[in-house]
This record gives sequence, structure tokens and C-alpha cells, in this order.
Amino acid sequence: MTEENKMKKWKIADMGRWLKNAFMATIKGELLLRMRVGNYFIHIIYTFFLFWISIYLSLKIEKTMTRVEENRKILEDVEIYHAQKTVELARLGRMSTIQRMLEADGSELGIPEKPAERIRQ
Repeated sequence: MTEENKMKKWKIADMGRWLKNAFMATIKGELLLRMRVGNYFIHIIYTFFLFWISIYLSLKIEKTMTRVEENRKILEDVEIYHAQKTVELARLGRMSTIQRMLEADGSELGIPEKPAERIRQ
């Protein structure tokens, strides 16, 4: 076997040594130099920065969407309350007439003591 063929052959046992060397190079900060990608270091940093910004914006968007959903539920409750108050105001003029008619007929029905409640789904 030539020297070049010996260099190309590797065994499974070499994997442990390769992983150890890679780990030690990472700890020492030499991994990129050993992989000969030192010229692309600024590109690697830029890519890392872009990924970080993307993750950060995704988290902020998710937080905003959660707040929007909570506010939409609150808005629905406020709209229901507003509709009840509008109906009360519109019928306020006729309510005394209806009350008198009910009393004249001998009914025990009267003005509700509490507003209508929303039925939960």
C-alpha cells in the first residue's frame, strides 16, 4: 500500500479520537482554524446574528399575537355590555308603560334585577 492509501483508510476506532480532537479544538477556539474556514469567520458571525434576530422577532410576534387574542376576548365582553346598555337606554322610555300594563293585568313580572349573563361556550 502506498502512503496515500494509508492516509485515506480510517477505522471506526478513529471516530473517538476525531470527536475528542474536535471537542478540544472547540474548547480552545481552534475549530474554525483547523477546518480552514478562518476566512469566512465574519460570514459565520453574520449568519449567527441573523438567526438570533429571526428567533427574537418570532418570540416578540408570538407575544404580541397572544396579547391581541386576550384583548379580542375582552373587547367581545365590552361589546356585549355596550349592547345591553344601548337596549336598556332605548327601552327606558317604554319600560314604565310596560310595567303599568303588567301591573294592570296582575302579573308579578318586573324589571330584571341583574343584567343578562353571557353563556360560556
